[in-house]
Amino acid sequence: MAGMDIATRLAELQKRTVEHREVLLTEEAAKTALVMPFLQTLGYDVFNPKEVIPEFTADVGIKKGEKVDYAICNDGKVNILIECKPSTAELNVHHAAQLFRYFSVTDARLAILTNGVNYQFFSDIEKPNKMDDRPFFTFSMDAIKPSDIRTLEKFAKHGFDIEQILQEAGNLKLQSLLRKSIEQEFAEPTDEFVRIFAARVVEGRLTPAAKETIARLVPATIAAIIRDRVNERLSSALNATGQSLADPEEASTTPEEAIITTQEELSGFHIVQAIASKLVNPKRIVIRDSKSYCAILLDDNNRKTIARMWFNSPTTRYFGTFAGKEETRHLMPELTGIYQLTPEIEARLRELDDAIGA
Repeated sequence: MAGMDIATRLAELQKRTVEHREVLLTEEAAKTALVMPFLQTLGYDVFNPKEVIPEFTADVGIKKGEKVDYAICNDGKVNILIECKPSTAELNVHHAAQLFRYFSVTDARLAILTNGVNYQFFSDIEKPNKMDDRPFFTFSMDAIKPSDIRTLEKFAKHGFDIEQILQEAGNLKLQSLLRKSIEQEFAEPTDEFVRIFAARVVEGRLTPAAKETIARLVPATIAAIIRDRVNERLSSALNATGQSLADPEEASTTPEEAIITTQEELSGFHIVQAIASKLVNPKRIVIRDSKSYCAILLDDNNRKTIARMWFNSPTTRYFGTFAGKEETRHLMPELTGIYQLTPEIEARLRELDDAIGA
């Protein structure tokens, strides 16, 4: 299954999750409406009992009547165990005793604890054949990141390689711990961190005033470096495809005013792509950023604007829909509000493409 296919299907499932979360109060409802489609997204046939076994029970070493919700199998061997909770339940590994017990008596090296919205992936990185207390990878349907999609591709049926996954699991777990530590250090630099860099840029004794200045400047400097790196990568990608970094009206943008496509804009784009996929090939939906707004286009044609995201203001965010040449801006405090504009988006697509049926 191609990466784009997984990304598009996850965006569609994200829409379903947002729309129905309140009514999925039971474990069974969460399993049917959210977890089974998630497994299908990864390429598994949920209706093949040799591939996805519901209500899985082991023959030995387990309390009578105890089961896990799903076992994903290949060639008669259990690859992944899955335990589900209601969509409103907070996930706590201590509530997954079945996963711990089944992990030790089956061939499984991977276990997933989920409520249909949040997913936690476990393995036996710390002690062989004993499920770790902490997950090596987590993600939420409320906020899927591009890096999540790349990781989830490794769990897809096509190309499933347990040894590669386990190696990646160790790296992901360590990376997660490093990320938390670095993010904390960047946000609130410790004295040790400040002294390391102060020694390189401050001559003579480090006075309390100089130390305070360095501590204040570290987060801002790191944020500026990240912005520059992101913009360099975006510029390279656009130049490679012959696209302009800005719309013609934004051609005067200087390097100091460089355009950065934010995670929120990418998430908004994926929501629109999921909505549009019911009517057109999602690959026809393209994002094009500019200094003032981020446009979503059909066929990468700026004369076929589907919508605009006005997300640059730190306080107020708008989402623009179109009818003819007229744009209507909708206040958008939460990205999930885009789903409420599905009729407007679909009407615009029909307007732009005569081939779409009414």
